[in-house]
Amino acid sequence: MQRRLRRIWWRWLILIALLGSLLSLTGCQSVTWRADHEDTWSRIERRHKIVIGLDDSFVPMGFRQKDGQLVGYDVDLARAVFARYGIKVDFQTIDWSMKETELRNGTIDAIWNGYTVTPQRAKKVAFSEPYLRNHQVLVTRRSQNITQFSQMRGKILGVQTGSSGQSLVNAQPKLLKQYIKGAPVQYDTFNDAFIDLNADRIQGLLIDQVYADYYIKHENNPAAYRTIVGQFAGEDYAVGLRKGDVTLRNKINQGLDAVAKDGQLQRINHKWFGRDADSLVK
Repeated sequence: MQRRLRRIWWRWLILIALLGSLLSLTGCQSVTWRADHEDTWSRIERRHKIVIGLDDSFVPMGFRQKDGQLVGYDVDLARAVFARYGIKVDFQTIDWSMKETELRNGTIDAIWNGYTVTPQRAKKVAFSEPYLRNHQVLVTRRSQNITQFSQMRGKILGVQTGSSGQSLVNAQPKLLKQYIKGAPVQYDTFNDAFIDLNADRIQGLLIDQVYADYYIKHENNPAAYRTIVGQFAGEDYAVGLRKGDVTLRNKINQGLDAVAKDGQLQRINHKWFGRDADSLVK
């Protein structure tokens, strides 16, 4: 009798476990379906608000000032675009390595923070039209006497986790990775990476040129750094969206075109870069 009861008990445990797995899988499939098919523009219009995810330490695209205020190139540009539709922009700080997951789960409505267009990301998200051109550069301390990628031989490289720089250094190992010591050290933010660069715990940092230029310009001794442009191809910044958000994508594209034509984009470029930058908006 006891043996029979144990068999029945184990069957129920197995059934419950299988049911739990099925429900979990169904939930994931439901989230995936919504991300790929649901157009959320009408909901955004009703609440007069869109939630944009960003890494709030990425100067000059989106970062916190000493008083905690969020500022930056992408902050200004996103607000300018959505002001045309009477939509308020709420910025939400996210773990950059989890950005696509946050988007797909509906925690945020868009990724707008120096987000590089890549074939790998295009499998997960829909991109707006590009609005800015960027390059990945190697930043070193001049005291290291590094003037080209090959001189990183035996030295330690830093990258941000989930960044396009991390993807490029792995995808094209002959350009830089073949020279460095071990695997690149990963950092949650570029701020943390610069701390280690200044402490000589790493000797090079592969980073977005827009970040590098701004950071070095605002250091006490900008001459202490060297920026090296290698053979990595230029890249485009665009807004990342769920594939189902066709209307939102069209609204952003129209808004980018409008702020370029009315002069707002030029003013934002000059505010943050002191020049027109390599804007791709026509």
